Amino acid sequence: MAITMAFQPIVNIQTGRLFAYEALVRGVAGRSAGAILAQVEPDMIYRFDQTCRVKAIELAGGLFPRDDGTRLSINFMPNAVYEPEACIRASLAASARVGFSPQRLMFEFTENERMTDTAHVRKIISSYKAHGFTTAIDDFGSGYSGLNLLAELTPDLVKLDMDLLRGIDDSFARQRIVANIVNLCSELGIDCIAEGIETPGELNAARDLGIELVQGYLIAAPQTERLPEVAV
Repeated sequence: MAITMAFQPIVNIQTGRLFAYEALVRGVAGRSAGAILAQVEPDMIYRFDQTCRVKAIELAGGLFPRDDGTRLSINFMPNAVYEPEACIRASLAASARVGFSPQRLMFEFTENERMTDTAHVRKIISSYKAHGFTTAIDDFGSGYSGLNLLAELTPDLVKLDMDLLRGIDDSFARQRIVANIVNLCSELGIDCIAEGIETPGELNAARDLGIELVQGYLIAAPQTERLPEVAV
């Protein structure tokens, strides 16, 4: 299966600096992520996960500014990672080939299905942190990504699900829910990212709630094999 990556920025709206670019899988002929993921059979998940992370790192090596510290954020499926150190070796080898510092790697773990072994995922996160990688829970507040994961895994960051932020400037309930999540994460030493920001109202609401890191089409749309210009 031939794949490539699109990149979408995550920006600190307090400083105006780039924090990271998230790598998003695409088909080489313009096929969507959904079309690619629909082809991934259960026995292909591990190989697909490895292929994606290596491709993302190889592209980042040629596209990212050299020494500004901007992170490369890579999605992975925890249940696909059989042995963390094996996955780490592949990531480190790819980083070495293209001269991309491993300390700039950030891994977002996302779940469309319930984690089958939380202890195993905790081992993954511990291994990644030991190598200096940044870790994040993606789509926090949706599906199976709930408060129990904060207690069990304590990542560096959580990405607030876009459904929580959609229209938040006009929703008192969403504002209070997100405010409490942000406060809780702050007490645990976890930073929040507001993803899926599409309107100035949503951006201002995120800023008012103390969220510094944002991502979404208002900032920049993903671009395949390119780093998009940022509008903040």
